[in-house]
Amino acid sequence: MTAHQIIAEATAQTAPDTAVETLTGAEIVVRALVDQGVDTLFGYPGGAVLPIYDALFHEPRLKHILVRHEQGATHAAEGYARSTGKPGVVLVTSGPGATNAVTGIVDALMDSIPLVVITGQVPTHLIGSDAFQECDTVGITRSATKHNVLVRRVEDLPRAIHEAFHIATTGRPGPVLIDIPKDVQFASGPYTGPDAVRFRHAYAPRLRDDSSRVREAVELIAGARRPIFYTGGGVINAGPQASRSLRAFARAVDAPVTSTLMGLGAFPSDDPQWLGMVGMHGAFEANHAMHDCDVMVCVGARFDDRVTGRLDAFSPGSKKIHIDIDPSSIGKIVRADIGIIGDAGEVLDQMLEAWGGRRAANLSPWWTQIDQWRARKGFAYAPSSTVIKPQYAVERLYALTRGRDVYISTEVGQHQMWAAQFFHFQEPNRWMTSGGLGTMGYGLPAAVGIQVAHPDALVIDIAGEASVQMTMQEISTAVQYELPIKVFILNNEWMGMVRQWQQLLHGERYSHSYSSSLPDFVKLAEAYGAVGLRATTPDELDAKILQMIDTPRPVIFDCRVEKAENCLPMIPSGKAHNDMILADMARDMGSVIEDAGKGLV
Repeated sequence: MTAHQIIAEATAQTAPDTAVETLTGAEIVVRALVDQGVDTLFGYPGGAVLPIYDALFHEPRLKHILVRHEQGATHAAEGYARSTGKPGVVLVTSGPGATNAVTGIVDALMDSIPLVVITGQVPTHLIGSDAFQECDTVGITRSATKHNVLVRRVEDLPRAIHEAFHIATTGRPGPVLIDIPKDVQFASGPYTGPDAVRFRHAYAPRLRDDSSRVREAVELIAGARRPIFYTGGGVINAGPQASRSLRAFARAVDAPVTSTLMGLGAFPSDDPQWLGMVGMHGAFEANHAMHDCDVMVCVGARFDDRVTGRLDAFSPGSKKIHIDIDPSSIGKIVRADIGIIGDAGEVLDQMLEAWGGRRAANLSPWWTQIDQWRARKGFAYAPSSTVIKPQYAVERLYALTRGRDVYISTEVGQHQMWAAQFFHFQEPNRWMTSGGLGTMGYGLPAAVGIQVAHPDALVIDIAGEASVQMTMQEISTAVQYELPIKVFILNNEWMGMVRQWQQLLHGERYSHSYSSSLPDFVKLAEAYGAVGLRATTPDELDAKILQMIDTPRPVIFDCRVEKAENCLPMIPSGKAHNDMILADMARDMGSVIEDAGKGLV
């Protein structure tokens, strides 16, 4: 053996292994997903992503769900993410594949849902040439994402993917898009794992705020006589511990708790301190307590217009504490007397620590007032022995599914509000709905994603017959993957919320809001290979719901409900929280709303 051979052998035995694995861009995508802990992705193949799909063919650790439309992929990924707390992953092709996904991407941005969306792009040398299925995906989605990037070199691909997961899941969650040209997918380059990669962006959101601000907030809460917790989806995004911390701090203070549409489940609905949902179609007691409180503790909510109503009359006599991980949200809509930047769970733990062994103040006069508002029974409705009232349908659905492992998604409209009012949640991550964007067609594909994540759970999409038709093709996805989702349609033959506003604001001129040619949903279900059920009277409702629950296949349930029922209570546009209209005021509703002016719907 020569001296050179001896030295080489010794070096090989003592030097660390610094070899870098070389993979194609497509293989890098697949490896990075596995290393990020991804087990499922939702997508639709096309020419610009075929190399990635070819790499997926050889990776058994990743389950791909083939949807029927790219919008369905994004909503399914949202349902998966919202129900698990993990990021949803989407894979679609260039051009129309990317543009079809935009609605779901914006939906995730508005509701702070962590998504990583991977789109194919034409080869780099064709970018800007109007090539087949080319579009400026990064330009189109710049305002639709938390972050997006076009990867022009295979060497940059590992960092871009790992960074996408970091940005999507930390701070205020949201969608991140990675646009990958086809030649980059074919090219070979070094792969770097998530622990070794160096991020280009120094994104490090603050989780805990300055303790002096926290102590100031606690002192303000301790001195309150009419405090209230106004909570939102940020509590759920912060994880189960945040919900537990909210419950513990609310107990310590003995204050009432309300929530936005997106925050339902963070505080148990059967707790005496729970007032219900706040906002346009929220609980009478919740809205009145928000209006009359003296200290409002906003945790993980953003003072959305559906909640605040008339801004200059929103809780006029209160001091406002706003806790949010997104600094830009604090003071954006409503001025905060104390703004605290941080993770909802971390800050609530700070507050609990600062509260220490204090005893709650005597809030009995406040609770007496709240009980008087509760006695008004704001969700009351006129029962019927001949026609299924939509409120009754949701009540029976809730009663017959209690004690089961249930997840609920919805479409958007009247049925969504009735679901929020009459289906009750004791835990977070059980309620999936489109809040900020209000996307019709959300619920069915979201249910697909939820069922994939929780195969043994009972997953129900409470739907409207208008909304569900926008993504009805995804029932085919459920059938293919044997996902026993239940689509519970409150069928009133109208675009119900549109009809309601046309009645109240537009002189009962029902312009293009009635669906005069609906499908037979039972036959449609059967055509897809699912099960179809129908109920038309209250007497048959319970038995049909139980049949739906016990059917181990996808079910479309056509529940024929009262056609002209309005969703009440409600705050008319331009009115304050204490100007709610209840069902027993319905006869005068039109004139009351007309007097309020032509506000935004």
